[in-house]
Amino acid sequence: MNHGFIKVAGAIPSVKVADCKSNTASILGLIKQAVKEEVQLICFPELAITAYTCADLFHNQLLLDEAEKSLSDLLEATKNDSIICIVGLPVKSRNQLFNSAAVFQWGKLLGIVPKNYLASYNEFYESRWFSSAQDAVRKELFICGQRVPLGNDILFSNDTLTFSVEICEDFWTPLPPSSYHALAGSQLLFNLSASNELIGKHTYRKQLITQQSARCMAGYVYVSSGFGESSTDLLFSGNAIVCENGTILAENERFSLKEQLVINDIDIERLSIDRQKNSGFMQGLSTQKGDYNFRTVAFEMPIYKRFVLNRDVFPFPFIPTGLELNDRCHEIFNIQVNALATRLHHTGIDKLVIGISGGLDSTLALLVCVKTCDKLGINRKNIQGITMPGFGTSERTYNNAIELITTLGVSLQEISIIEACNQHFKDINHQGELDITYENVQARERTQILMDLANQQNALVIGTGDMSELALGWATYNGDHMSMYAVNTGIPKTLVRYLVKWVADNKIEQAAKKTLLDVIDTPVSPELLPTDNKGNIAQKTEDLVGPYELHDFYLYYMLRFGFRPAKIFFLAKHAFRGKYDEAALKKWLKVFIKRFFSQQFKRSCMPDGPKVGSINLSPRGDWRMPSDASAKMWLDEVEKL
Repeated sequence: MNHGFIKVAGAIPSVKVADCKSNTASILGLIKQAVKEEVQLICFPELAITAYTCADLFHNQLLLDEAEKSLSDLLEATKNDSIICIVGLPVKSRNQLFNSAAVFQWGKLLGIVPKNYLASYNEFYESRWFSSAQDAVRKELFICGQRVPLGNDILFSNDTLTFSVEICEDFWTPLPPSSYHALAGSQLLFNLSASNELIGKHTYRKQLITQQSARCMAGYVYVSSGFGESSTDLLFSGNAIVCENGTILAENERFSLKEQLVINDIDIERLSIDRQKNSGFMQGLSTQKGDYNFRTVAFEMPIYKRFVLNRDVFPFPFIPTGLELNDRCHEIFNIQVNALATRLHHTGIDKLVIGISGGLDSTLALLVCVKTCDKLGINRKNIQGITMPGFGTSERTYNNAIELITTLGVSLQEISIIEACNQHFKDINHQGELDITYENVQARERTQILMDLANQQNALVIGTGDMSELALGWATYNGDHMSMYAVNTGIPKTLVRYLVKWVADNKIEQAAKKTLLDVIDTPVSPELLPTDNKGNIAQKTEDLVGPYELHDFYLYYMLRFGFRPAKIFFLAKHAFRGKYDEAALKKWLKVFIKRFFSQQFKRSCMPDGPKVGSINLSPRGDWRMPSDASAKMWLDEVEKL
């Protein structure tokens, strides 16, 4: 496979009811189109060869014979193609007729999968014509000159992929066959459907698809009947959906009069890692009743010389997207606020001390503090906003810090650290070189001030450092690295910036909007080195350790899915195409890996803070890593890119 990706397609042909030859021509045309697009597996709707709405014609021998002949024609026409095709048709076995899916490759039938649950209520009469898979007398049949496995207990498998098939009503039931398929090892589930349209049905259908793919931690390809089906009493809109573990990757336009092919890439490696990490997934084999004795049919994985990724790779995996954007931001912010509220309630403390630099992280932490106090009915004046100008403090950040503290109604205290740091330089015989000691002295002096003020007032020191800084070790050990409760430890830098903007844009603190927007536009900097001759920030973090948007991207895919550097690099090339060249991506990936491994000791003793998303670096929670782990294998792979 190409970095674990499988290219799949959902195909919606135009059909003519009971015209097998015409339908087969449409099916073949879409298969040939898919081959050009280098699709590896393609799925068609339920009973696509005959059309779903043939009704009592399903008992006509001519229709059944023509359906089998059409399948033979498809086998002959695709005998030189490696693509795996899944096509619906009625199949007769002795005295039983099955609503079936034929799975074939290289002109050979791999298996016939009948529908298990027949829709026989309201407008559906399937049990009038078909038998259920569970009532099948035989486990194989002779069709199109080939002896073929028959049943819904078939898994199609090779060394890299296992897939399975269910049909329409199967996945509307409480225990869909695909649930058992997934527990038995199927990573990719196909559903051939008809599914007419009713008001609200499409929304419910999508919920079922996303929930089933998430529950099974699988890829799910759903395809339903479209234009050409009988409109006597029903309307079929044609719907193709490609879903991966609860996320819809691609969907067609419903109610189209044209044939459609929806192509996307399922990340099988990503799914396998999720199943591997989730200890509860495989426990289902022993705790749930069911028949897991599946037959396995081997197939050959289609391989193309050229691989083009069809799916989008979003460059900001931590940032919410879509229609629920506002709700997601509100939820993230509430997690932070309620976590801090819980800690204050537990300790009985009603005073907070927080250092305000005028930068992004301290701004978000301050917003969390004021909203927590509002929630608990604590006067905002109980928050001590401490600004501590030093050798590198710029006029811009200083003014923004003062403006934020006063605008938000927080108590302001200004304590310069310059005199104390100079005294400390003398004490340790430091000659004023702009080295790491020069920088860390300032960070530790600020932390000492915050801790001592908190002791004086029986208050909590609220940490401001974010998850990206923890990942890179971009914090002074026992300096800004330490606090009494750290509200941003579950928030990466890209999300910090976004949340501050969300607060500004949604008028949550309207009086502070102008200042918040300026904070967003300010370069990220610890401001530990002197400003330039114009008083501007000279020490820019991203010039030193690299762009945070890249580091957050690397962090997400390394921790969330355990991807190796080669795959992360491959994804980054797609996500940041046109913005960073390969040399830059490789350079900063190497920096990320080096720093991530070498700085674990800082994460091993990080303060408490709430988990917000699927990734967290707390040694008490999601991430347990030895501080002396070697990065050599990862760096060696980067060198080979």
